Amino acid sequence: MNHLPESKIRVLYVDDEPNNLMAFQASFRRHYEIYTAETVSDGMNILGEKDIHVIIADQRMPKTTGVEFFNIIRKAHPKPVRILLTGYSDLEMVIDAINKGEIFRFIKKPWDEMELMSAIQNAYEMYHTRKQLRTKVEELQKTNDELNRFVYSTSHDLRSPLANILGILNVAKLQHPVSEMDNYFEMIESCVNKMDKFIHKTIEYYKGIRLDNVNEDIDFQRVFAESIALCNMQNPDIVFDVHVEQAVVFNCDGFRLSMILNNLISNAVKYQRADERNPMVKLSAQVTDTEATIHIEDNGVGIIEEHLNKIFEIFFRSTDFKNGLGIGLYIVKEALTRIGGEISVQSEFGQGTSFTLVVPNQKSIQQLRAV
Repeated sequence: MNHLPESKIRVLYVDDEPNNLMAFQASFRRHYEIYTAETVSDGMNILGEKDIHVIIADQRMPKTTGVEFFNIIRKAHPKPVRILLTGYSDLEMVIDAINKGEIFRFIKKPWDEMELMSAIQNAYEMYHTRKQLRTKVEELQKTNDELNRFVYSTSHDLRSPLANILGILNVAKLQHPVSEMDNYFEMIESCVNKMDKFIHKTIEYYKGIRLDNVNEDIDFQRVFAESIALCNMQNPDIVFDVHVEQAVVFNCDGFRLSMILNNLISNAVKYQRADERNPMVKLSAQVTDTEATIHIEDNGVGIIEEHLNKIFEIFFRSTDFKNGLGIGLYIVKEALTRIGGEISVQSEFGQGTSFTLVVPNQKSIQQLRAV
């Protein structure tokens, strides 16, 4: 499968013969972004200034051979893919360079234009693939680091309520009047509920990062209603103001979208002020052919300004109010990333918080791919 670059492939050609450089420039300038250098020093300067995809060098240069040049730049500039121009007399050296990984392939001189163009395209494909692999490695490293933190924090957070339960039970055993034990049982129930919520979030996190995307048609009225029914049990006094504008089919990963909305609406309900006489959560969705813009606003406790850029970090707790677990917003961010969405937040401490989500319509993306 060919990967077409967003812009022209950037090619550096190093050769001590000006006629060769001009011929290369004339042949390929319409296809690639060409940079040329008559000396190894000039070539290294260009590499320091430009993001080069493919390097082509002549083997026979007066001071430094092409293989020696590639060996010099390999550590400082490992990303560009290297092609060598050479004659048959240098074949043994070329084979050794290929075996050592110093060059991608060699082209005999004088070059055939179609062969060289094919080699450049193949070299760029390798450059692109390597770039994708580096990105995947970085993502895996990030996931691994977060998993280590997650395991450590999970073991701590699961053991803490269990230790509390055991402590309360031991104290309860010493109490003789049965009526005084009711308070201890309420404390036990609170600890168990907290542990149950944490386990639920752990499972939710696992599903969010492991399951494949399964897209389906979304009815935002229904999705909002389901989330409200789930979250309203936390505070039946909450008034929900729902507004949906959906005249087109919207296609998205239903599981992750529900998970995102459940977490955000649950927070909007949970983090209400105790003295608020009219607790309210506003929900809206405007759906177009290309995306859905979702707005969730509450008049709750709000978030401190200096915490706004940290709330999506795993285990970050903006407030100790209601003993938040510090996982929900991280799950929201991860799930949104996986469906290609974005999120922004505005909040005023003591006044409330609003989240705005933009989620792409997979139906329009599928139609573009089919064209």
